[in-house]
Amino acid sequence: MNPGLSHDVKQGRFGSRLIVFCASIILASICACAASELLAADAAQSDLPPSTLWEVVHNLCVPGQSEYHDPKPCLQVDLSGGIEHGFAILRDPRGGTQFLLVPITRISGIESPIVRGPRATNYFADAWEVRAHINEALHQRLPRDGIGMAINSVVSRSQDQLHIHFSCIRADILEALHKNEGKIGDQWALLNVPLLGHHYMAMWVTGERLSPYNPFKLLAERLPDAARDMGNHTLVVVGLTRGDGTKGFVILADQVNKGRGDLAFGEELLDHGCQIAAK
Repeated sequence: MNPGLSHDVKQGRFGSRLIVFCASIILASICACAASELLAADAAQSDLPPSTLWEVVHNLCVPGQSEYHDPKPCLQVDLSGGIEHGFAILRDPRGGTQFLLVPITRISGIESPIVRGPRATNYFADAWEVRAHINEALHQRLPRDGIGMAINSVVSRSQDQLHIHFSCIRADILEALHKNEGKIGDQWALLNVPLLGHHYMAMWVTGERLSPYNPFKLLAERLPDAARDMGNHTLVVVGLTRGDGTKGFVILADQVNKGRGDLAFGEELLDHGCQIAAK
């Protein structure tokens, strides 16, 4: 091999590794910021620019997949539906079972009309279909009841690119939902027990897959006044098998109420340490 070419190749490999390393540090910082939001008065105080997550996906993952079939630092980039409907999957570099689904197209967050429009991509359904990433991280297969997905409100997020967290559900949350499953119907209603001190609205949809139901649309179209204030809401979706064997999903929604110290941080119901796997 030409010595100059060999040097260029080595430099290219080094540069690629350096980019992935730097991106991993950035992602770790993003996840750390998200984890601290439960204690923070204002998530906007994050040191990272709010476009960082978007830049990692747009400038690294998508070009890597398109040009080299290597999505790093993402685990997966799905372009099968085109850019408009594509998504990337990232894992928290610190370990654990926290994963993020990030649209490839520019979408700010839960407040964007794009997620509930007539041609909207059902990103929650996409996150559900790639939940095997959690099983791979755990080296065991979780039942569908062990998995939850969440998107936070505008005030409780640090990044202005839509991202859905998917991970294990907290064991105490799953227990509370099972105990009250008979009171959760196909229309929004206040859950009669608080979850981590917050009062969530809840509804039930039946089926093994989430593709027929877009939680963003269900929130905007069926919960009164939600469409006018989507940014102040959070959504959580939990796989649930009822006592009679019926499979479906519980969809939970909460709204910002700063007077009660509620920042609509639905991610609080997830457990990135996945204690439920030990059970």
